[in-house]
Order: sequence, then structure tokens, then C-alpha cells
Amino acid sequence: MENINKNRLFLASCLALITTAMTFAIRARLETVFGSEGVGLSLEQIGYAFAPAFFGFTIAMIIGGPLVDFLGIKKITWIAFITHAVGIILTILADSMTSLFIATLFVGIGNGFVEAALNPLVTSMYSKEKTKMLNRFHVWFPGGIVIGSIVGWLVMDVLGLNWQIMVATLFIPAISYAILFFGQKFPVTERVQMGISNKKMFSSVTKPLFLFMVFCMFLTAASELGTTQRIESLLKETVAVPLLVLAFINGIMALGRLFAGGAIHKLKPAGMLLFSAIFTFIGLWLLTITSGGMTFVSAAIFAVGITFFWPTMLGFVAEYLPETGALGLSIMGGAGMFSVSLVLPVMGNLMDNEGVNEALRTMSILPAILIIAFLGLNIYMKKIKKINS
Repeated sequence: MENINKNRLFLASCLALITTAMTFAIRARLETVFGSEGVGLSLEQIGYAFAPAFFGFTIAMIIGGPLVDFLGIKKITWIAFITHAVGIILTILADSMTSLFIATLFVGIGNGFVEAALNPLVTSMYSKEKTKMLNRFHVWFPGGIVIGSIVGWLVMDVLGLNWQIMVATLFIPAISYAILFFGQKFPVTERVQMGISNKKMFSSVTKPLFLFMVFCMFLTAASELGTTQRIESLLKETVAVPLLVLAFINGIMALGRLFAGGAIHKLKPAGMLLFSAIFTFIGLWLLTITSGGMTFVSAAIFAVGITFFWPTMLGFVAEYLPETGALGLSIMGGAGMFSVSLVLPVMGNLMDNEGVNEALRTMSILPAILIIAFLGLNIYMKKIKKINS
């Protein structure tokens, strides 16, 4: 790690993740711009137009995972910046479902390459504190959503400016992370450091435990991002400014991840995941029966649940399945985003035809399944610990 400025690289990584996260908040605000009151798309059509943000992310993660080892973290990071920049420009120019679809695809690919490059960067720089530092890195996903939500509210609702200005604010963190990364030396990935062969890496991602975690990632990501991405439509009848609820949820998440160290030590990753599933289920169910100020109480419980899902899922794989390398982290992230691309149109269809409460009730099935799955995971990990002790 000689001549590697860890602090600068970590700061740049956080700014790149802020860029990624702001796209989620700003896209949520764009739902009304392109909806029936604006361009005239149905909620289902908007779901399809937004889906590339997630399957584009998946494509970039699956491609970027193995390429991080072969090309290096630095090159993948610059590919992320270029696709981010193209996606932002195309979003500003979008005026239809097709143009929004293409713009969202580029943004999604940029977001995917950020995760593909920077999760391995963090685990390589902080190999003895993987889950803790991944949680600190991922503070800036909810943190960035808070920033994006407030920016969207200020630009459009307070100042009354057009939506293109809101989208253009994404250039601020994007250009900032590019400047910080410029000229820096990057470490090699942890798998390369450990000398694990390609054959072993590819065989490791077929292990039953890894495949189980991929299945769980489908459900954790859909529970978190499927709900928060459609917050504008889900809560527009129950609260005055849904985007502020999104900021509230992600503010809780950011604080939780920032101070996650003690909880990680006490509960271990498997215990934290079970805790998360229980609170997510309760929060989603409560959102179906509350309105006004009580919506914030329900949202707070939901936020506590989803806070640790994403970084702890990645941390579990990094700690207990390190031989899967950058590929394993990329498959996990890609699986999560792909699941969201599938659930968004389904949620849109439910909201169009059955109503918001039915969509939320349907989504609550996912954390209910996870409660059972993570109970089993905790039992399994305790057995493994006894065998190894």
C-alpha cells in the first residue's frame, strides 16, 4: 500500500457513490415530470423507462467484476465517470419514454461501474475491517439520496426552476470525484493480493452459501430500492412532500451506517441481516395503514430495517467468501439491481390497477421470506462456528 493515498481514494469513492445515490433521488422526482401531469407516461411506462437504471447497473457489475482484476480498479473507475457524464447529458435532453430509457441506461451503467470498482477498492485498502468500512462507504448511498432529495425539493418546489437544472447538479459530485481520482495510484484487488487463481474464483461463486446469498440479495435490494425509488407515487396521497420522506428515510440510514461498528461486532453480519428483515417487514406493513405525521414513524421503522441490508450483504461475502473476489461482490450488487429492474414495472402495474396499499402489501412479502431465510443463516453460521472451534 506504499504511495497510495487511502484517505483521498476513500473520499473520492464516497463522492462517486454520492453521484450514484443522487441519481436515485432525482429519478424519483422525475416520476412526476414524466407522469400524467407532465410528459403523460403511465406509472407502468415510467417503471419500464426507469428499469435500465437497475439492469444497466447489473450489466456493468457483471462485466466490471472480472475486469477489475484484469484491467485494474483505476480503468474501471474512469469508465464509470465517462458513462455517468453521458447519462446525465442524455437525461437533460430526454423528452419521451424512449429517450428517458436510453439516458437511464447510461446512468445505470455508470452506477454499476462505480460499485464494481469501488467495493473492491475499499476491501483492498481496509482488508481487516471490511464490513465496517463497507458500511462507512455506503453511508453515502443514503447520504447522497438525502442530498439529491433536498436538491430536488429546493430546485423544483421552492425555487420553481426547471427539472433540467436539477439533473445538471449531478455534475458537481461527478466532476469532484474525477478530480480527486486523477493522478492517484490504486491498489490491486484483494483476490490478486491473495494470489487466488481465476479458476478458484469462478468455482467459488457456485458454492451453495454464495448462491443462497445471491437469492437473498434479490429480496433485500427489491425491498429497499423498489420501495424508495417509487416513493413519490407511493406516498403522494398520504403526505404533502413525499421526497422529504425519502430524505428522512435515508438520513436515518446514513446515521445507522456511520455508527454501525458496534452493532456489527455484537450481532455479526448474519444477526444484523435478521434484525434488518424484521424491521423492514414491520415498516412496510405500517406504511399501508398510516398517513400524515404517522407516515414518518412508519418510514423510520422501515429505514431502520433497510439500513444495513446492502453493505452487510456485501460484507458477509467479503468476510466469509473472500475467494469469490471482485466477481463475487459484483454478482451480489448486480443481482440486487436486476431484481429492482423486475419489481419496478410490477409495482407500477399494481399501483395503476390495485392501488398503493396493495403494492406495499405485496412488497412486504419479500422481507417476510427474508426473516425465515436469515433465521436459517444464523443457525448455519453458529453450527459452522462450533465445528471450527
